[in-house]
Amino acid sequence: MKTRKNTQPKVVLLDVGAIDPSPFQARRNFDETELKKLAVSILQNGLLQPVSVRPKEDGRYELIAGERRLRACKLAGLAQIPALVYYFEDEKTAALTLLENLQREQLNPFEQARALRELLDLWGCTQEAGARRLGIAQPTLANKLRLLSLTPSQQQLCIDANLTERHARAVLCVKDETQRTKLLAIAAQRHYSVQQTEELVAKSQAPRRPKPKKRVMVKDVRIFLNTIDHAIKVMTGSGIPATAKKQQNDEFIEYVVRIPTGKAVRK
Repeated sequence: MKTRKNTQPKVVLLDVGAIDPSPFQARRNFDETELKKLAVSILQNGLLQPVSVRPKEDGRYELIAGERRLRACKLAGLAQIPALVYYFEDEKTAALTLLENLQREQLNPFEQARALRELLDLWGCTQEAGARRLGIAQPTLANKLRLLSLTPSQQQLCIDANLTERHARAVLCVKDETQRTKLLAIAAQRHYSVQQTEELVAKSQAPRRPKPKKRVMVKDVRIFLNTIDHAIKVMTGSGIPATAKKQQNDEFIEYVVRIPTGKAVRK
């Protein structure tokens, strides 16, 4: 679609059924309860801000900004909706759609990340350049984009459990997807704070120490000492002049047992 030069946007009433969703919409989830509240407000007070659209070649219109308002108007049963009509090309339309959602802070962290990724792709620029255009710090942008490393199911787990962006970032260092999902599930089930989640992840990633080899220990060494004493008594009782010398300190007990040979006994 070519842009019409010097064409100012104008407000018109459009049939709600003539407006198609934006293909550049980053938002995936819409809270039905909030939409119903907005629908009631629109019925009571009217639509305070028109939606933004652009005309299509088939005579219909494509939404640029205001999908929540459009959905709420449909819920309210309105046949028509006020709309600002723009004549933008795809790149301009996509940027406005994504920026509108970002500025209104209506996206969850993963929708924000996808919108930012699409903007960088659309602008064909680096993270550093994109951060300057968006007016945010480059590390902030990088941290948001890292959230896309989580699988779709992991992202949905975070959304369903109301885990924050920092909860999600805490598990990014876990390379094993199964382990990562398990940690997120534990954090969700136990309602962990961000700090507790970070501690959980750190514990799971700590190197496991090898188990020490089992050493057979005698609970009471007196059993052995009595056995030695008994053996000496048996030998001396049998006429063998055996002797035992005992030495003991804090570290060990030493026994020196002397048993004469048969020749020495005969003498």
